[in-house]
Amino acid sequence: MTQGKDYYKILGVSKNATQEEIKKAFRKLAIKYHPDKNKGNKEAEERFKEINEAYAVLSDPEKRKQYDAFGSQEFHRHFSQEDIFRDFDFSSIFQDLGIGGDGFTRIIFKTGGGGGFSSIFDDLFSTSTRTSRGGFGSAQEDFMYQQPQPKGQDVIFDIHVTPQEVINGDKKVISIQTGGFQEKISVTIPKGIENGKKIRIPGKGTQGPGGRGDLYLRINISLPPGFYYDSDGNIVYDKYISFSDACLGTKVDVPGLDGSMLKLKVPAGIKCGQKMRLRGKGLPKMSGGQGDLFVKVLIDVPKKLTSEQKKIVSELKKVGL
Repeated sequence: MTQGKDYYKILGVSKNATQEEIKKAFRKLAIKYHPDKNKGNKEAEERFKEINEAYAVLSDPEKRKQYDAFGSQEFHRHFSQEDIFRDFDFSSIFQDLGIGGDGFTRIIFKTGGGGGFSSIFDDLFSTSTRTSRGGFGSAQEDFMYQQPQPKGQDVIFDIHVTPQEVINGDKKVISIQTGGFQEKISVTIPKGIENGKKIRIPGKGTQGPGGRGDLYLRINISLPPGFYYDSDGNIVYDKYISFSDACLGTKVDVPGLDGSMLKLKVPAGIKCGQKMRLRGKGLPKMSGGQGDLFVKVLIDVPKKLTSEQKKIVSELKKVGL
C-alpha cells in the first residue's frame, strides 16, 4: 500500500467525524467492496485493502491523533504496516459485518513465512478458501500458528524542546545511543504536544531475535527564563510592580513564549500574588485551540529607601496606607 493516503477521503468522512460515523462509513464500504461481491475484480480488492487500512487508523483514538498531528506523509514515515494493524481486531470486525469466523482469524494472524502484518491482505486474497458458512476459511494444517520471535526492548529517551518548536511543529534531529552505537534520528515535534507526553518511533529500540524494539521520545518543554509550571500545570510568569502601581493601577510589558512582547493592564488595588490570565497566549493544544498564559503579580518592596521616600511613606502611613 502506498504512503501518503488521505484516510478521511478513503472512508468518505470529514476530519471532525465521530467514531460512530467512521464505523458506519467503513461498514458500508466493506460490504460494497468485499471480495464475495467482486470476484476477480482487482480494483475492488485494492479498495477493500485501503478502507481496512484507513479504518485501522481512524478507529483507534491514539493512532488517529498521531495521524492528525503528523499529517499523512509524515505519519507513514513513523508508522509501518505492522504498527497500523497492531491490536486491530479483524475477527470481531468482520464477524460484525456477517463474514469471517475462526478460519478468517487464522488467515489474518498467520505469521509464518516472514510476511507478518505487511502481507495480511496478500494472504487473505491469494491463499484463502471458501467455507460452507460463506466466509473465508482454510485447512488447519495449512495455517499452523507459529510463535513470533521476541523483539528487542523499547527505549525511552528524554528530549528537550523549546516553546517555539511546540508552537510551530518543527523538525528536530536528535542523537541517541542504543545497543552500543549512536544514531541520528529526524523527528517532527507534533504541534501542541504536552510536556511529558511521548512520541513513538517504531523499530529504533534495542535489537532482539525478532527485530528492534521501539523508541519513545519523552517531551520536556524548556521554558524561557522567568516562566514555570504551577501545581495545576499552567504556565506562569512572575511580574514585579511597585507599591504605587499596585495602588493606582498600571500597564506593564510581559514577554511572550514566542519571543514577542505582550501588554498587560494591571487594575488598581491588585493584591500581591494575584494571577492574571492572558487568554490564547500560552502553548497550542493538540486537541485544537491555544492555551493561556498566567501572570503572577508581585509587589516589589525596596530594601533601602532614600530620605525623601521614607518621608513620603511615613505620610502614607499616617493616612492609613
